[in-house]
Amino acid sequence: MRTSRTAAISVSVVITAMMGAALAAPAVAVDPEPTQEPRVTVEYFPEPGGEGRRTEVPVNTEAVTGRAAARSMAATAETTDGEVGELSVTGSSANRLDVVIVGDGYTADQQDAFHTAAATKWADITGIEPYSSYQGLMNVWTVDAVSAESGITGDPTADVTKDTALGSYFWCADTERLVCADIDKVASYAAKAPEADLVIVVSNSTKYGGAGYSGLEAEGYPFDGVSTLSSDNAQSSLIAAHEIAHSVGLLADEYTYDSYGTWSEGEPADINSSTFTTEQMAANRTKWFRWLGETDPTGGTVGTFEGSSYYPYGIYRPTSNSLMRALNISDFNLPGREAMIAGFYREANALSSKVSTDSQVLRTSRIKVSQAELTGLAAPELRWYVDGVQIERAQGLTTVIPAALGIPADGRTHTVTVKSGDRTKSIRDPKVLAEATESLTWTVKASGRKSQKHH
Repeated sequence: MRTSRTAAISVSVVITAMMGAALAAPAVAVDPEPTQEPRVTVEYFPEPGGEGRRTEVPVNTEAVTGRAAARSMAATAETTDGEVGELSVTGSSANRLDVVIVGDGYTADQQDAFHTAAATKWADITGIEPYSSYQGLMNVWTVDAVSAESGITGDPTADVTKDTALGSYFWCADTERLVCADIDKVASYAAKAPEADLVIVVSNSTKYGGAGYSGLEAEGYPFDGVSTLSSDNAQSSLIAAHEIAHSVGLLADEYTYDSYGTWSEGEPADINSSTFTTEQMAANRTKWFRWLGETDPTGGTVGTFEGSSYYPYGIYRPTSNSLMRALNISDFNLPGREAMIAGFYREANALSSKVSTDSQVLRTSRIKVSQAELTGLAAPELRWYVDGVQIERAQGLTTVIPAALGIPADGRTHTVTVKSGDRTKSIRDPKVLAEATESLTWTVKASGRKSQKHH
């Protein structure tokens, strides 16, 4: 959780952030039983490899389904209920995007299976760029949720009922592949881990399904979204990868509904949707104009392809297909990849130090910094400056002594600054490059004494 992030970005949870453009709810199935419970938007993918759909569902499951999510078996000293594990911890929560994975439908003696499933799902997600290259900006925690019964409701058929810790179930809103969960219970378990930014619920099932919740902050939750997915279906991992992109990358859905017709709302705020044609975009130097004509990892080249943000006409997306359009592909297009990297840097700090910048340091003090371990697409660098002048010989060092940088014992006050930047070829927008640049500055009191003990 980056301490300097803007309030406009609510990273939430592995899922999904609603797009900036106002959406009319598509004409799809809704929960069959009326309820006064709060309702939120969820996104789901009716079939593996297919395009997404959105509908509204209740926040909690019990009042709607009559299924008691409370467990008949109370947690005992022998269970690990609520125990927090570290799947991948790369830094302090203050400097990282914190992902929390909670299991449902795992009994006390199946928690090892949950840990394996969580690790497998996260490996699937981080096998996709740019998650792969930038996972050093993330912490991943697991939280054990002990269920009374193994498996979840609605698996394999709609009449199957299971007593589980989070009350997750297929056939939500009368839609087989839509997996809902009791968000109060999800929040209770997620709160046991440090500062959850993104939450993933891994439900114990081989059946394809999942969902992406959004709008939860408006209901008083500390995160905006939650992603659900089945544990042992390979295609379900892509649901979470897609949903995180809404929250972190602020990316819009690129799929369409025929019933939406033609877009008429003007230029949208969404990064990957535009009313401009290729020629207009290039002429106006806007949206993804820097990527036009480039060979794209999704296949083909970046251009303007009609149909995005649910509207089939009058609005364009960057490529014919991408992970934001359908789950038959595991790649973001180049504009989407850049947006994801920008989001990682909004939500996490690549640069940190235990040496406080709030008080003066001596010219003989050691200043040590830490830089997140970034790989692949990333091209991190460290540069040091004294009084604003770069010290070339110090480039890349993680520990320096001001005196060794050239600060004299002249009794004057000087500054030492370190800058962390990312020169990845996946960033072309100067604003994103600025987001990927961080700095720390110390005031150095250059004592007149010739030497002092290093410490």
